[in-house]
Amino acid sequence: MKLSDFFTSLRIFLAPVFFILFFFPIWTGYGSALSAVVLIPLFVFMEFTDFLDGYYARKHKAVSEFGKLFDPFADVLANMTVLFCFVLSGYLPAVFFLVLIYREMGIMFVRTLASRKGVAMGARKGGKLKTVLYIVASGFSLALESALRLGIDLGVYLQSAKMVNFSLYILAVIVSIVSFIDYLVYFTTIGKDLKKPV
Repeated sequence: MKLSDFFTSLRIFLAPVFFILFFFPIWTGYGSALSAVVLIPLFVFMEFTDFLDGYYARKHKAVSEFGKLFDPFADVLANMTVLFCFVLSGYLPAVFFLVLIYREMGIMFVRTLASRKGVAMGARKGGKLKTVLYIVASGFSLALESALRLGIDLGVYLQSAKMVNFSLYILAVIVSIVSFIDYLVYFTTIGKDLKKPV
């Protein structure tokens, strides 16, 4: 297995681990503070693997058509798992999450159509920005939840922090929709180019 694909696979493996550790204190009533200490570095490491797989793919000149699809798949699986945790814990409105799921499923469908034309659609700039916003918004939620689990009283700042978090999710939803439209336009362009006579 290529080193870049290893880090991508690691992200897929760690996603359900994050989910279990997030809800373990809720299910059992134990380890609330410990979970906060573990979840933050786990979240950071999961996202760091996204940098590592791209770095080693370029360093070893191992960028492949498979990797162009495998990497965004791992991103979606990891990000949606983390975001789902915050839906269930009340930080992310369910309707926002539904829009994000529809968007990601739509992109998967478009990528499937593109692959049938012999084109592997990698991540575009809008998609990368969307992923960054997913990370920032969910990271903010994790910070708030960790403070709660560690017994840190945010006092009058709590409500303001929740509003900031809500705004980040709104921005993530908007960018995800705009980037989806960008993918559709790009796919249409691909279709036209492939039909042109050589």
